[in-house]
Amino acid sequence: MHAWLCENPTGIDALQWKELPTPQPRAGEVLLEIKAASLNFPDILIVQNKYQMKPPLPFVPGSEYAGVVQAVGEGVTHLHVGQPVACLSGTGGFATHTIAPSALCMPLPAGFPFVDAAAFIMIYATSYHALVDRAQLKAGETVLVLGAAGGVGTSAIQIAKAMGARVIAAASTQEKCELCTSIGADATINYSTENLRDAIKALTDGKGPDVIYDPVGGDFAEPAFRSIAWRGRYLVVGFASGPIPALPFNLALLKGASIVGVFWGDFAKKEPKANAAMMGTLAQWYGQGKIKPVIDRTMPMAELKAAYAHMGSRGVKGKLVMVN
Repeated sequence: MHAWLCENPTGIDALQWKELPTPQPRAGEVLLEIKAASLNFPDILIVQNKYQMKPPLPFVPGSEYAGVVQAVGEGVTHLHVGQPVACLSGTGGFATHTIAPSALCMPLPAGFPFVDAAAFIMIYATSYHALVDRAQLKAGETVLVLGAAGGVGTSAIQIAKAMGARVIAAASTQEKCELCTSIGADATINYSTENLRDAIKALTDGKGPDVIYDPVGGDFAEPAFRSIAWRGRYLVVGFASGPIPALPFNLALLKGASIVGVFWGDFAKKEPKANAAMMGTLAQWYGQGKIKPVIDRTMPMAELKAAYAHMGSRGVKGKLVMVN
């Protein structure tokens, strides 16, 4: 097998494409031949030693991938050799093969392409957990999605629309805003040319959004929160812009609003039955055409460093997927 090996987490340049012995699965594990692996924001942080999870060295980055089961370990009964699956295990994806915990593998129904499957779990699980479980979104409510053209942003637009909400998508270019409109957003805000607060006020008749979905953090968090509706829910999803904002607590008081943390990874670990039910719903929605990952582009696995550079330039719309 071959894999991109991180022996020293000093950044992307330290990654090396190496030939390694193909491992065999132990109890509770499966060996996968990887067909596709998506690039997520944590995949950048983890090779810079900036992510909350710090795997022992050396490791193979690539948190999310899809492929075919090649061998099963002792005690694995729900998966079989030749079965297509998707998995989000945190590491291992940027390779030709990997060992994956069988409990984290999602069997793929017929007609679920590997590229879509590799770009599916993280973004849709995050957005469904955020909007359905944490925000208790109701049909007819208004959702503001920040960073709306990215992976989680595009999934949030689709899930909110599937639930009957009105969606305002905020993004940094007109091209990204047009993408958001094409996947269902009712209105857009280009925050590189428009004042965010003024635009929110105009698009909500002064009421503000009921739910704000924020995977970006940084400078837009406070103006967005100042615009939230009475009893609004502000979803803290991530900090793709870098800085972690400090919101004045008096705003929550004055708005009767909630600041709600969204940590799907720990939800999946602490509430596995609820998470499994959610994943079943999402797979069903995919089959019904309600949700479909937006794929910016696919690139050969050997071009991983170029893919990292493209993602770092903030040019990605939707998901970037590496293929073998």
